Amino acid sequence: MGKKVVLSPTAKSKLSNLLECLETHWSEKIKNDFIKKLDQSLSRISDYPKSCPESIEIKGLYKCVITEQNSLFYRVKSTEIEIVTLFDSRQDPKKLKNKA
Repeated sequence: MGKKVVLSPTAKSKLSNLLECLETHWSEKIKNDFIKKLDQSLSRISDYPKSCPESIEIKGLYKCVITEQNSLFYRVKSTEIEIVTLFDSRQDPKKLKNKA
């Protein structure tokens, strides 16, 4: 069994907005496909926390690609994995520094 995964308030808000956007502008199937990929990613980082690349700019922050358009950034703590934020790869990467 892996480490517990927790979402920061920022990550919760971004995930909620993303799921709402997928349902509103795409379809329930697209939303469910994303949720499945997200669950698989969370399971993997729970079991293998350092399986994703570490950020060059921010030490201790790891990037997990969920889909071509979406990634999540997380920190490995002693007892848990903290999901710091979700990020749309089409955005300016400089915005990420403000979230981490």
